[in-house]
Amino acid sequence: MFCIKADIPEELVAIDDECKAIYHSKDSVCFFVFESRDIRNQFVEETQGMNKDDRMIVYEKFCKLKENT
Repeated sequence: MFCIKADIPEELVAIDDECKAIYHSKDSVCFFVFESRDIRNQFVEETQGMNKDDRMIVYEKFCKLKENT
């Protein structure tokens, strides 16, 4: 296990872990936040093996879908 000390905002800590997807690259850690576990799981499945930029494009589509509901 690797732990990197960081000051995580309380708003992020308060979100249910099942609604967050956490990915990292060599220079950053990204927290993707979703309305539900099911949507998070769908995102994880759809973005498997993608790089950060491609994953962000998919996440933006998920956000637009949310705005349209």
